[in-house]
Amino acid sequence: MTPELLTRSEAIWSAVVRGGPVLVVLVGISLLGLTIFLLKLYQFFRVRLWSRDGIDEALTALRAGDTRSALGRVASRPNPVARVVAAVVRGRIARVPDDLLREEVQRVGDVELAELGANLRGLETIGNLAPLLGLLGTVLGMIRAFMQLEQAGSRVDPAVLSGGIWEALLTTAVGLAIAIPVLGGLSWLESQIDRLRSRLSDAATQALGAGVIDGGSEVSSETAASTTAREPRHAI
Repeated sequence: MTPELLTRSEAIWSAVVRGGPVLVVLVGISLLGLTIFLLKLYQFFRVRLWSRDGIDEALTALRAGDTRSALGRVASRPNPVARVVAAVVRGRIARVPDDLLREEVQRVGDVELAELGANLRGLETIGNLAPLLGLLGTVLGMIRAFMQLEQAGSRVDPAVLSGGIWEALLTTAVGLAIAIPVLGGLSWLESQIDRLRSRLSDAATQALGAGVIDGGSEVSSETAASTTAREPRHAI
């Protein structure tokens, strides 16, 4: 570690210590918020959230009555939309009644959305809590500063008073600096899930509307069920 970097690290740590325990808590929840955001990004990329590989081809094959081809294009895809389409195809292969099939597709879609939305409440809590903690730190710091002012009596040192005030205001600044990017990241993540919800609804409507039962398909209901059992889940 270079001397310049060491000096900066010591200065940052000194500011954290002077900011009091509230600032230490703010630093901790900021690291927690960053961890949650990075985990959600990893999950989104792991399930290929923005990919449409095989989905359009599967819908086309389903409209043509080729359920075997349709299932083969989406059965192993981790994408939530592909999983919903695969649920419809398996239902057609197993000749599940339309009302039961719609309920199953709804269940699969809800599960996928719930998994992707997991831990977002944590980001929301951090974004709402950080400014309040910063304000609490400021109030406590101002109390300490005025207590020192009272103890000094007529021998008031303006430098001591101003130092106490900036230390108090530091927690408010840090709280806002944490809340702004956290809430911004949360808003972006939620917008991606909202877009996915629309895509799930559209794909399910298209797949269910195809209304195809391929009696000559070589894929049996047992094969479809075994494929479902082999598919991994995608939760953090």
